[in-house]
Amino acid sequence: MGDLPMTRRRQSDARQAAIRAAVQRASGIAFEHAPSRVASAQDAAAFHRFLSDPDIHGPIYNLPRPLTVESVGAFIARKLEAQSRGEGLLFLRFDEAGEVLGYSEFDIWPVWGAGDLGGALRRDQQGARSGVNGAKLSFDWMFETLGLELIVATGALDNVRTARMLDGLGFARKGEITSTREDGSTRPSIVWEVTRAEWRLAHPAEP
Repeated sequence: MGDLPMTRRRQSDARQAAIRAAVQRASGIAFEHAPSRVASAQDAAAFHRFLSDPDIHGPIYNLPRPLTVESVGAFIARKLEAQSRGEGLLFLRFDEAGEVLGYSEFDIWPVWGAGDLGGALRRDQQGARSGVNGAKLSFDWMFETLGLELIVATGALDNVRTARMLDGLGFARKGEITSTREDGSTRPSIVWEVTRAEWRLAHPAEP
């Protein structure tokens, strides 16, 4: 995703190093229900079962294709390698039976102090604003724990649910890009961005 972020403000070397270090030591997000943790190679089969639902993998352009346990394992390995560089993360959430109920994928650009968040929740976990609340907590975490200055999000042109959520949370539409899947196919995507200052104005910290 070389087109992202659209807004680019170079960070100092010290700030870049701090962001990389925060990503490298990140271990998960403390959701009230089913806290997330870093994905491991041993999670490939469970993550594959989760992603095999067409309603989950269909709208997400950057998942491996074809979707197999082996390709999902390679996807996890790439994200672990990205975390070792301070440039990416993959978190999973599990139910009491040990099945994946959601995931969060982060691409981080320390030079710009920016990050992108993608992910999905299992269908039985959606509704009652659970997706919106989880996204808000994740965005708070990206600003406060990773120390980012800008968050980016993308969505397909027909992804009404994502568009409604991001618009409602105060993200600004910045334009469109063409996203390329691993198999070479493409998809036009809308790009949203929000700065730390804009986010704090829309979502002031609770006293």
